[in-house]
Amino acid sequence: MFESITGAWKMGDLRRKVLFTLLMFLVFRIGAHIPVPGVNHDVLAKMLSGQFFGFFDMISGGAFKKLTVFAMSITPYINASIIIQLLTIVIPRLEQLSKEGEAGRKIITQYTRYGTVVLGFIQAIGMSIALGRPTSLTGGQVVLLHPGIGSYLLISITLTAGTAVLMWLGELITEKGIGNGISLIIFAGIVSRLPSGAANTFTQLQAGTISYWSVGVLVILGLLVIAAVVAVNEGQRRIPVQYAKRVMGRKVYGGQSTHIPLRVNQGGVIPIIFAMSILMFPVQIAQWMTHYAWAQWVTVNLQFGKPVNSILYALLIIFFTYFYTAIVFNPMDVADNLKKYGGFVPGLRPGRPTGEYINRILTRLTLLGAIFLALIAVLPNFMIAATGIPSLYFGGTALLIVVGVALETMKQFESHLLMRHYQGFMK
Repeated sequence: MFESITGAWKMGDLRRKVLFTLLMFLVFRIGAHIPVPGVNHDVLAKMLSGQFFGFFDMISGGAFKKLTVFAMSITPYINASIIIQLLTIVIPRLEQLSKEGEAGRKIITQYTRYGTVVLGFIQAIGMSIALGRPTSLTGGQVVLLHPGIGSYLLISITLTAGTAVLMWLGELITEKGIGNGISLIIFAGIVSRLPSGAANTFTQLQAGTISYWSVGVLVILGLLVIAAVVAVNEGQRRIPVQYAKRVMGRKVYGGQSTHIPLRVNQGGVIPIIFAMSILMFPVQIAQWMTHYAWAQWVTVNLQFGKPVNSILYALLIIFFTYFYTAIVFNPMDVADNLKKYGGFVPGLRPGRPTGEYINRILTRLTLLGAIFLALIAVLPNFMIAATGIPSLYFGGTALLIVVGVALETMKQFESHLLMRHYQGFMK
């Protein structure tokens, strides 16, 4: 492996891609430490204490709780991409663009950019208005130094511009770097929390609040989770496909055998993000209306780690896994394409019977993937109970994102190396 890395570093174009990606990471980390103007950060720290906003702070690399220019991270872009994918099924024009190759994808990408700016500005307006109101979390204090329309607009424009810059950095990494730019931005944000998390764990060890046994158990559980994530992400069911032979003139076409790969985890981490957003909405509303009885119940029972929160979280993840898989993969379209090009699954008639067969297999695989995602999402609760460590800086969702992006990045390196006749990382 080390010889392969040395050989890859000797390749000028690949070395430039890696250095460019690292430079974009540096820009991202600098922006994550530039504070938004007009904010009392001492009061903000009281307001955002606890684990409720931990997920969004994790993917932003700590920028969310510090309210820096990159506080919203790339979340509006992810939401805009999901909305565009949903609209592609509903709006015929978008569906037609998605089938027009590179030209259509460029137009859809432009729509996604516009949607990112709109969603980002709406989210930033909501955040700035919320920060301008006193709550019980801050002891009646206001986070903004000068609440008003001018301050709301300044913070909203700053946060929206930060999200637009991150979107631009991600696209630059995809175009000029090693690829998967948006995923690598999230990856960099999560990994950047590791040094501070390790330092805090070491401090707790020295103070005696946690034991070495607890840390050892945490490391073992983390390695087991990484192995499970790799197995599920790479796991797939291969449906054999045979293409009929066709004679055209003096040449024979077709006749080869291939397969349709159905991944166990079709949705990736998207269902977790969906479920987290849905659960955060009522809690966020309740925190600004604490004088109502229902708001107090929601605030107490839907907090991270509570049984009601864990059950609803798992159920929402299973639902959104099926929902997102149904959007991105249509068995009937696959069956129709096979029939169009002379392909068939051995033992099945082309067309609808093939589509129903693929749908049955996909439904079973999706159930396994959904249960796995639900277990990964609620895993921090069990890890806290098993290790006795009060807070985890690297939960199951973070491991899922980091391992998934790392695997995709390794595949990018593999393709670059194999194109130039170098041996890959994995034999």
